[in-house]
Amino acid sequence: MAISERFLIRPGSAVRLSAIDADAPAHVTREWARRKVRKATERLADLQYLLFANAGPSVLIVIQGPDAAGKDGLIKHLFEGLNPHGVTVTAFEKPTPVEADHDFLWRVHRHAPAKGKIAVFNRSHYEAVLVERVRKLAPKRVWQSRYAMINAFEELLAQNGTRVVKFFLHIDADEQLERFRRRLDDRRRQWKISEDDYTDRALWPQFVEANEAMLERTSTPAAPWYVIPANQKWFRDFAVSKILVGAMKELGLTIPPPSVEIAKIRRKYHEAKRGDR
Repeated sequence: MAISERFLIRPGSAVRLSAIDADAPAHVTREWARRKVRKATERLADLQYLLFANAGPSVLIVIQGPDAAGKDGLIKHLFEGLNPHGVTVTAFEKPTPVEADHDFLWRVHRHAPAKGKIAVFNRSHYEAVLVERVRKLAPKRVWQSRYAMINAFEELLAQNGTRVVKFFLHIDADEQLERFRRRLDDRRRQWKISEDDYTDRALWPQFVEANEAMLERTSTPAAPWYVIPANQKWFRDFAVSKILVGAMKELGLTIPPPSVEIAKIRRKYHEAKRGDR
């Protein structure tokens, strides 16, 4: 079974995260996966070049997951070989007062990718059906209505040429606590520690329930969710890179024809070269 099929949440299917293994498959080794990641990142660079050259389609990558799931690390490892001119990364934190005065998608839509570009959302509009639901920052009638709004928003992007690919980084509670310990023990990473990490950890069951509802209600043909086993970072990087390469290849991009008459430009080049002698 293709990896994109294995981790896909099929539209309309029920999701139980407790039934999905957060560990890498036993037959996959770290060394093998890392070799594949290197090849995939090279391929992503080629595909980004085609995307930019065509200046038509665009790609939106949404990354969600619990605290310490590895969202930042994934972005660093996968996109370090791409041309920064063609990639934007947006982290959606607590809404500013101006953002809070608008609908919940207002601040998101303006960060959607332009033609030929890749946009990465490190957390996203889905916080409005996760954090706001679990922490009771919005009434039930409000956050429940947002699933349909999100689906409509992503369908709008898709109809206008944006390929939407969404990854949920799946770690278990034990792995999260171990990563919290490493942060405490590493002075270079202690700045990442937040009181909210432990506040939200106490609400783990509620966040699991909210994540399951999110995956069930918003995995659509236009914008599918993939649940990625992320206890092992090397497998996380492999799975996401493999799926992303496949999604971008499906755009069917090739080198576009030149927008000028090459023979005419070639003559001008030779004329200029003779004039420089």
